[in-house]
This record gives sequence, structure tokens and C-alpha cells, in this order.
Amino acid sequence: MAKLSIRKISVIGRTSRLFNRYLQILAVFAKYGFNDLIERLKIMQYIEAGIQVFSSKRIISYDKLTRAERIRMAFEELGPTFIKFGQILSTRPDLIPVDLLRELSKLQDNISPRPYSEIREIIDEELGEFADIYFDEFDEIPLASASIGQVHRARLKDGQEAAVKIQRPGIRKVIQTDLDIMLHLAVFMENHIEEISFHRPVKIVEEFARVLEQEIDYIVEASNMERFSRNFAGDPFVYIPKVNRSATTERVLTMEFIRGVKLSVFGELPEYERSRRMVTRRGAQFFLKQVFDFGFFHADPHPGNIFILPDNVICLLDYGMIGMVDRNTRENFVDLIDHLVRRDEIGTAKILLKITIHGEEADDALEDIRPLERDVAEFMSHHLYKPLKEVEIGKVMQQLLELAGKHRLRIPPDLFLLMRAFGVIEGIARRLDPEFDMVENAAPFVEKIKIARYYPQRIADDFVRILSELMSFVELFPTEALNVVRLIKRRKLTVNIAHKELESVVAAHERTSNKISFAIVIASLIIGSALIVISNIPPLVF
Repeated sequence: MAKLSIRKISVIGRTSRLFNRYLQILAVFAKYGFNDLIERLKIMQYIEAGIQVFSSKRIISYDKLTRAERIRMAFEELGPTFIKFGQILSTRPDLIPVDLLRELSKLQDNISPRPYSEIREIIDEELGEFADIYFDEFDEIPLASASIGQVHRARLKDGQEAAVKIQRPGIRKVIQTDLDIMLHLAVFMENHIEEISFHRPVKIVEEFARVLEQEIDYIVEASNMERFSRNFAGDPFVYIPKVNRSATTERVLTMEFIRGVKLSVFGELPEYERSRRMVTRRGAQFFLKQVFDFGFFHADPHPGNIFILPDNVICLLDYGMIGMVDRNTRENFVDLIDHLVRRDEIGTAKILLKITIHGEEADDALEDIRPLERDVAEFMSHHLYKPLKEVEIGKVMQQLLELAGKHRLRIPPDLFLLMRAFGVIEGIARRLDPEFDMVENAAPFVEKIKIARYYPQRIADDFVRILSELMSFVELFPTEALNVVRLIKRRKLTVNIAHKELESVVAAHERTSNKISFAIVIASLIIGSALIVISNIPPLVF
């Protein structure tokens, strides 16, 4: 199957489908009050002279809506690709500002299902003979429908019930068209709008294409499920649905059908009241093991994806969005929690600088962290000087993210996914059990990671790694130095000098030169006029 790709559009209107979709996107953004943005892009001249894709009259009232809210509403109206775009962006604080990130996380992925006849065609294309080889029964009415695919209940030939996720017909063409247009708009934004170019819109679209490529490949999701199964194979309180590999392709995912109680329902029914505390503790332990033991966790654990099976067993569904954190990231996250809990302002500021991505605008923060320390101290005084059981780590992390944004520091996406999932799990747990204490439940995992740094085997491994890197450096240095000497002898060594803010110096120099030139011209005119007057050369007037 062809992979997704994005290409620059040299001429808008290459196809009628592309042209009409382009006009539709511009019209929707105009509807939500982004007329000024469209005008600043200067894009209308590339579409067709004089064409009007939007009315100057406001179609909706958005006076009381923030810019982030209007972007979210526009994405919802533009359909599956933009909804998925917004959902993925809501996990990337390194790419977009915090207020927009929070708003995009509200995007809902409920789309009207496609007709059964179209779904059957896809299954026939992917699996071959539909009825005779794989399924005895197949429900025509879907259980759920989202932007990328929809889920149907079926019965396999061996009598087992199955849930079959099928990719929506034509979704790849829709996504490809929208990606092409997104890239074109991103290029215009980067070239014409300074305040948006800071957020690197071209990079955002390219990253979106990469992530979406994985999400619409159901073989990747099946592999994620199998990895979870291996990680929790011996845990009696966790159940991962089995994947039917023979009936799974890039566009069709067949897995075990789960009969249980959705967590969103479980928390409301009175007959489960006695079990809620146990389920809360088991669910928290399940998540903490994912993060701290395996570094491979479910990044979208909302109540609709969590089922409670008999004997209070936890079962997770939908493994399309997965987070991965390496050992160093886990240790940094543990250090951050540890400094926060101990109310160490200086330590928190230093670890925050360590775990964030620094742009050029944050270089000063690395030299003088006192402003950051001051803000961290104020932040702690507002949120952490109360009993630890009352501290909501998820909310603290969200506030800390906003503090980092204030100092132009960006949280890496893998760490942010972890922080967001941490907050979601804590919020679900507190709704089930108001007395739940995430800090207390996480403490054993935190201590385990802190102690593991000093295991003899860990120290030996680190020493071997450092020694290996040192040996590589010693081995390569003479060769690299010799190459530099050769380039110098051949006069082929070039030095690239990057100037900063030289334009302002040049502009000031030009203004000064102009003033001097103007002064010389004026002085010359005055002197020349004086000489003419003194010489009394006729004709003389008055």
C-alpha cells in the first residue's frame, strides 16, 4: 500500500477535488473569524483573480470565543483529517502554545459511520473471501465510529466473538489531499506571518504526516497490543485483548471482543460502589507499571477505553496512541516529582531546564536561572504547601507546563505524553475514589528508580558505556585532526559565520550615512549661495 506523503503545491487547482477542498478550508477559517489571517497569507492571488471564498459578514458570533476555541471549532467542522490533526497536536507542547494545546484536547472523534456495503468491500479487498474464510457472523451496524475507522462485532469460524476495526473507505485520499493543502498553507504562514512562523508550521505538518502514517496502519496497533500482553503476562489484575493476526492487515484489525463494564458506567452504578477503591488502586498500579517498569504506556487512557471485567480485572482498548520513555527520561521525571514533593525550588528549576528543549530565545535562562527559580518558588507556594494527599500531581504538572512556556522552554513530546496520561489517570482515580493519593501510590516506583541508579551492575554498565565513548573519541580524534590539517593545506577549509542582529546594525549605519550625506549637501548649498551673493555677479534682483 502506498505510503502517505506531502508535496508542495506549485499551482492551486491541479485537480478540481483539490481546488474545491482548498476553497472549503479557506471558507471555514473565514467563517470563524480568520479573515485577517487569509489576507496576510496573500493566498487569493494563487487561487484565481477576483474569486471570493468568504463573505465579509460574520456567519457566526465569536466575540466571546478565544482564538484557540475558534481554531478547535474550525477543525471540528473541517472533518476527520483536521480532527486527527488537532488531537495529535494536543500532545505536542513543543510545537504549539499551551492555551491552544488545552483547547485541542477537547476535540471529539465521533463521526457518522459509513454504509455496511462499503465496509464489506474493504474487508474483501484486505482479507479475500469475506464469509467463507474468517467470519460466520458480521454485524452490519457498527459499535463505534471515529475519524479513521469504525468497529463492528463479528463471530469467527471457531465460534469466538471478535471486534473488527475497519479503516474508513477513501480515508487515505482524503488525508492525502488535506496534507497537501496543509503543507501549502504552512509554507505561506512561515513566509508571511512572523508570530506564527515561530511555531514552525511546516515542521508541524511534516510531523503530523509521520505520526498519522503509523496511526492508520493497524499492524502497528496490533504490535502494540501484543507488546502489552507480553509485559503483563503474569499480572492477574490486567487483561489485554488477543489479536487475530491472520485477519489483520493495514486497514483491518481483528481482535478479541471484550464484554465488560465501561469505566464511565462503572463509576456511576451503585452495585459497584464497594469495588471502586480496589479498581482505583489496581488501575493506578497498572499505569505506574507501564511507565516506570516498561517505559511503554497507553497515552490515551480515557474512561471510554477502560473496561472492568469480572473480579475487578482492568482491560484497556484502543492502542493507536502509545507513549514511550527511555530510562533517562523516566529518571528525569522521577527527579521532577521528587523535587516537587520535597518543595525544592532550586532543584525543580534545574531539573526543569534539564528536561526541556531550549531554543535560542532560552539561552539566557541557562546562564541565569534566578528568574525561573523565583517563579518556581511562587508556583510552589500556591500549589504545594498543603498535605501531600491533597496535592493533585496531574494539575501541578499542567501548571508547571504553563510555567515552562512562560520562560520559552518546551517540554519534549514523549515526556508531555507521560505528564498528560499521569494527569488523566489521577483524575479518573479521584472520581472513583475521592481519597485516592497518587503521590503515595507512586512513591514505591519513585524510590525503586532512585535506588536502581546505585546498583553495582548499573554503575558498571555506565562506566563501560563512558569508557567505550572515550575510546571512540581517542580513536577518531587523530584522524579527524589530520583531515582538518589537510583541508587547511589545500586551502579548502571554509568557516561559516552566522551573524545575529547584524541587520539592525546595518540599518543604523545606513541611516547615519544618509544623515551625513544630507548634511553635506545642505552645507554645500549654503556655501555656494553665500559665494554667489558675495561675488555680485549680475543680473542682481533687489
